[in-house]
Amino acid sequence: MAVKIYKPITPGLRGMTGYTFEEITKSKPERSLIVIRKGRSGRNADGRVTVRHRGGGEKRFIRLIDVKRNKLSIPAKVAAIEYDPNRTARIALLFYADGEKRYILAPIGLKVGDTVVSGPGAEIRVGNALPISNIPVGSTIHNIELKPGKGGQMVRAAGTSAQLLAKEGNYAQVRLPSGEVRMVLQVCYATIGQIGNLDHSNVKLGKAGRKRHLGIRPTVRGTAMSPRDHPHGGGEGRQPVGMPGPKTPWGKPALGYKTRRNTKTDKFIVRRRNAKGGR
Repeated sequence: MAVKIYKPITPGLRGMTGYTFEEITKSKPERSLIVIRKGRSGRNADGRVTVRHRGGGEKRFIRLIDVKRNKLSIPAKVAAIEYDPNRTARIALLFYADGEKRYILAPIGLKVGDTVVSGPGAEIRVGNALPISNIPVGSTIHNIELKPGKGGQMVRAAGTSAQLLAKEGNYAQVRLPSGEVRMVLQVCYATIGQIGNLDHSNVKLGKAGRKRHLGIRPTVRGTAMSPRDHPHGGGEGRQPVGMPGPKTPWGKPALGYKTRRNTKTDKFIVRRRNAKGGR
């Protein structure tokens, strides 16, 4: 996929880039595989904002993606490559031999007409899903399970991939896109290949309205607020934050503060993503 550059006939178009969509082969989603997305604008069941800067945006349908790949040993033909507004990756529509239709994440090199299979006996080919125990060391993989049968939870964003480094006992060592090396059970499934849409990170939105179309509301700087609204607020004119490090609106440290609390999975992390080994 290439990045499209717009002619700067307006200030908003100056510097704006977008997708060419040259890999998309079908414009409308499969009706049997979509559900209505109900926007909650970052609010919980009590109506309180639990995720800031959410709201608005275009109407979307949720595409039901098969991350479990649990139709074993049944070949499926790639019928179309489609756009999904809910994720950065492209999705592929599969027609299985038994008549069922499903969506999967589209890796690089997967084309219309290709055949993909899931199961222990599948070939080592792009788009096929196998247990990690059946994948050769050094292979590029994505959509990796953490719990057997739960479905892929890691490496699902555009352009990402992980590498299978080693196998020992019941576990395999996988290097994730962040650089972290983690142990994963060998019975967990993973898909061969790298997620497509590599140029997603090169797209520049160019104007505020395009951000609003994505359902992202404005973020106001803490220094522009009053002292009652933010720890950075107050003072005459523009000033530094007036403290050793920046804080959140609730007074918690915002940089260099360890936020990882899930100590149960520490034993599965072989190497942290940062050189210092922090959490």
